[in-house]
Amino acid sequence: MLKDITIGQYFPGNSLLHTMDARFKIIVTAIFIVMIFAADSFSALLPPLIFFILAFALSGLPVKLIARSMKPIIPVLVFTSVLNVFFVDGKALVSIFGINITDEGLIISGMMVLRLIALICGSSLLTYTTSPIILTDAIEKMLKPLSKIGFPAHELAMMMTIALRFIPTLIEETDKIMSAQKARGAELDSGTLVQRAKALVPILIPLFVSSFRRAEELALAMECRCYHGGEGRTKLREPVSGGKDYAALGVTLLFLCAVLLINMGKVVI
Repeated sequence: MLKDITIGQYFPGNSLLHTMDARFKIIVTAIFIVMIFAADSFSALLPPLIFFILAFALSGLPVKLIARSMKPIIPVLVFTSVLNVFFVDGKALVSIFGINITDEGLIISGMMVLRLIALICGSSLLTYTTSPIILTDAIEKMLKPLSKIGFPAHELAMMMTIALRFIPTLIEETDKIMSAQKARGAELDSGTLVQRAKALVPILIPLFVSSFRRAEELALAMECRCYHGGEGRTKLREPVSGGKDYAALGVTLLFLCAVLLINMGKVVI
């Protein structure tokens, strides 16, 4: 299960999404998230879903990658849908042990699941098609105007990128620790909920120790290379925007307009 978590990973390629300006990709992703939460019906969710399918097709990534990334959140989707199905008021369709399943609950549950799937899959395309270094430079460029009022743009961008970079590393480290504990006879997948929680202690302690050790090594390496913030630093590659970036932004805004028009009843699907 841990190997299926692909958050923060970068998959090199030469697709249209890979070659886009990272600043525009961040803006497009933000608009896409607004699209998802602005939709108030299944019809209004169609434009963001279509937009994601088009973006994924242009990314050149394999379909199994998205399917693999969805495995870890299946329990969250099931838990969220069950809560909405059983605990939302509306017209009762079926009653199970005195708990009513309502039509409104089914609608809200379906929309919530679609929103979560679109949100996770769509936002993952940003890290799948953008290397951590380029993403850092893009975030720093976008936040640079705020540095005039004392906002630590470079430091914030660096922290976000380091966090993304170490997600796969920590997942791999956790998998190794779990395998080592199982080899020593630890039962991590059986027993009651309390027993499973207690079994996590031999995993969490080595993981925390390893995380602090990696953080210390990273800080020491940065200090040895005379790193002291972004003041006076130059970039190997300066971000350059082109026609395809503005075209992608324009298409994204058109899809957002479609969602708003459907919400207002101007367009019927």
